[in-house]
Amino acid sequence: MHKPSSETVIDTDSFNALAELAYRESGLQLAIEKTSMLQSRLRHRLSALGLQDFANYSAFVCSEEGKTERRHMISALTTNVSHFFREKHHFEILKRHIQSELLPRLRSGGRVRVWSAGCSNGQEALSIAMTFLELAIEVAELDLRILATDIDPSVIQFAKKASYQKRLVENIPEDLLQKYFTRSESEGDSFYVASEKILQLVRYRELNLLSDWPITQRIDVVFCRNVVIYFDVPTQNLLWPRFKEVLGPAGILFLGHSERISNPESFGFASDGPTTYRASVLGAGSSNSLKD
Repeated sequence: MHKPSSETVIDTDSFNALAELAYRESGLQLAIEKTSMLQSRLRHRLSALGLQDFANYSAFVCSEEGKTERRHMISALTTNVSHFFREKHHFEILKRHIQSELLPRLRSGGRVRVWSAGCSNGQEALSIAMTFLELAIEVAELDLRILATDIDPSVIQFAKKASYQKRLVENIPEDLLQKYFTRSESEGDSFYVASEKILQLVRYRELNLLSDWPITQRIDVVFCRNVVIYFDVPTQNLLWPRFKEVLGPAGILFLGHSERISNPESFGFASDGPTTYRASVLGAGSSNSLKD
């Protein structure tokens, strides 16, 4: 089996072919300035396939035979960085929305659906679950579901295990860590495993945002943070109407700190706080929600 050298570099034609494929498959933008990143992240894929250079890898992954490899390529190229209660101001807005609108609906027998789109290792979805439970422990028995999706199957598997090293739980307040996680030791390292109390609220699925969405009825809150920053403007502008379509009347969309909807009114949104958008009530449908 051939192994690529750590000095293996990619030629321009192969870079362009891989960049075009990444864009077509996932909307991921790879400018020529990202050459070093692409090389470092894909060398292990060359090793796994026994390929010596990027020209052979490019030819393979772009062929029909290499269709399965495309998922591995996209997984290697996407950045999976997250932490618990990231961008705290969003969780303060979420708390107010839960108290004023979502809890009354749940307590009256209604349903609430939240979507963590681009959930990475699961910290965002579990932060959402803890936020609900801290406001009303009984939501565990009510019709609340959190859908957590990501394009990367490896991080979905990580999220399902819900076992985090100590450094990954540093943003969780100590009282919540004690309440919702169990500490364990393995090979001299501390791990914190999420309890069934919060895991039961979350459903994890692999999903490419540019493909079909498993949605049939209304969603109340969408977290799609630090995802669309990797897309170009035309691709972003294709996503905004889709989010608007699945959100219920006055549903909320949270974006990352560097992400904005230009002219949100043209897509049926109104700014409602820092990188927070509320779907306009006028013309909003009420027949959209996540599959259980």
